[in-house]
Amino acid sequence: MEAKTHHIMMFPWLAFGHMLPFFELSKQFAAKGIFVSYVSTPRNLQRLPPIPSSLAAKMELLEIQMQPVDGLPENCEASIDIQPAQMPFLKKAYDTLAEPFEHLLQKAIPDLIVVDFAAYRISEVAVKYGVSTAFFSVSSAYMLAYMGSPAELKGGKQLPSPKSDTKPHTKENAEGVSSGQRIGKVIEESSFILVRSCEDFEGKYLNIIRELYRKPVLPVGLLPPITEESEHVSTDSSWPETCKWLDGKEPKSVLFVGFGSEYKMPLEEIHELAFSLELSRSPFLWILRKPQGVDSSDLLPPGFASRTQSQGLVVLGWAPQQKILAHPAIGGCFFHSGWGTCIESLAHGHPLILLPFISDQGLTAKLIVENQAGYEVPRNKDSSFSRDVVADSIRRVLVEDEGEQLRLKAAELQSVFGNHESQDNYMNKFIDHLKDNMTKKQV
Repeated sequence: MEAKTHHIMMFPWLAFGHMLPFFELSKQFAAKGIFVSYVSTPRNLQRLPPIPSSLAAKMELLEIQMQPVDGLPENCEASIDIQPAQMPFLKKAYDTLAEPFEHLLQKAIPDLIVVDFAAYRISEVAVKYGVSTAFFSVSSAYMLAYMGSPAELKGGKQLPSPKSDTKPHTKENAEGVSSGQRIGKVIEESSFILVRSCEDFEGKYLNIIRELYRKPVLPVGLLPPITEESEHVSTDSSWPETCKWLDGKEPKSVLFVGFGSEYKMPLEEIHELAFSLELSRSPFLWILRKPQGVDSSDLLPPGFASRTQSQGLVVLGWAPQQKILAHPAIGGCFFHSGWGTCIESLAHGHPLILLPFISDQGLTAKLIVENQAGYEVPRNKDSSFSRDVVADSIRRVLVEDEGEQLRLKAAELQSVFGNHESQDNYMNKFIDHLKDNMTKKQV
């Protein structure tokens, strides 16, 4: 099924939890014969995985320059580069990209622009040129259903915060436009909505947002990663050592631990997690990102490395997550509840231990718990977490009898999350929708 004459522009938000799903969706479009222009800033484009050679003729990366913004340090082009307090300035800088984006439209008009939640300025530009837009949600349909209608979003509805000190979802940026107002405007201007989801897992929530939005809502599938294509070719020497360590472990015995790069975890929380893993007595592989300004010698509690030498392995920095998740020694995952990582983990049938921190992570954790594929770590009254409770949660999910149902359900969901053929059918349905829309536009 091909759509060789179509051209789609992709414009993600400046966070890797958004840019990478947009890139994966771009590859899916290109594989169906659609020409894709992926638009972002120079530094972000350089950080993307390479375009597969088989898709090189159907994909291009287009650079646009971000304007300097007071409060945003130089060369900060993504959320990974900044502290949480600087997020309003990144949103303001993102808005400045509307002008160079318009220059791209003056050179080539696409059939469709796929935008992210914050890109209301791009939606306004698209209207000027008569180009249709579609909002692509990298979050679950459950999250969209919770957030409500565009009117509710624009009115200031907030996401529940997993942590009491997390900033509200609707906190205004430097121009006074909240995230809720942004997504509400984007939905209103979109011809249809694309969601990283599928009917088998989120059918009822997809139907809810269809009622809320009163326009077509199309799941594009879960976009499960294909290990051979999605991994960087790494020159990092730690992977052979990590793989050898995993090879020496029993099947389904090791806990994979990773909290990503978006949440800047304070040192005291890193230490509490370390004590939790030690107390659990479970084998673990922890991919740990060193916070800025913290010396490596202070990163872990004193004596932790020697005490857990035979129990676990800590890898600092980047690691090939897909290869790790695919290893037969992995028996469960402990992480922040990001939707993308949930998809990647369940694609391999791993039960989940969930400790959400920011953004939509709390709602995603509730979705996974509702589907009995994971367990959310109970928090203290002040929203903190304690090592004993985390250790108990790990043992519950990995080895204890009360976690058996979670393990069985996660294994069962592998047939949904890891089924590339089934997920690909959603892309075929989108192509049909795009063809129909383009045909009507030409008539």
